[in-house]
Amino acid sequence: MQEEIQLYLDDCKERMQKALSYLSEALTHIRAGKASTKLLDGVMVEYYGSLTPLAQVSNLSTPDAKTIAIQPWEKQLIPEIEKAIMNANLGFNPENNGEMVRINIPALTEERRVSLVKQVKNEGEEAKVGIRNIRREINDAFKKMKKDGLSEDLEKDAETQVQQLTDQFSKKIDALVSEKEQEIMTV
Repeated sequence: MQEEIQLYLDDCKERMQKALSYLSEALTHIRAGKASTKLLDGVMVEYYGSLTPLAQVSNLSTPDAKTIAIQPWEKQLIPEIEKAIMNANLGFNPENNGEMVRINIPALTEERRVSLVKQVKNEGEEAKVGIRNIRREINDAFKKMKKDGLSEDLEKDAETQVQQLTDQFSKKIDALVSEKEQEIMTV
């Protein structure tokens, strides 16, 4: 029984870590007024008849805090890259000079900053809901084990450990959200 409880606790921690990692990844895609190549992660370019991630057909860099530079490996890809960026609906206006594509990141308005903060808070809340759902599933498994002969003390101890994990990951989520909010609101 003790080994089974530990397996559930390990599974719980692993799933909560995945939820935290997912949140972290989602937050990197929310623009904070600074240029980041991560903003283009979801952009797919038509390349020899198939959709290919932008990073696999070009070099991406940030020469300064307000610019993303895209150096395609083949010059004939420039119009495709521009089209892909426009179709991705990121709010960017790509410019090309025949050699490379540049994206100037516009400064965020106060209104846009506030809406981005709301988006960040929603992402954080979704992550917390995910964490709570994991807690509920694991606790349900412990209740089922109790019916199968697990002592009440062991069940309560296990539930306490799950609650501690939930609290720990909720604090990490709050910290991530707070950090991203600070980044967005900093002019």
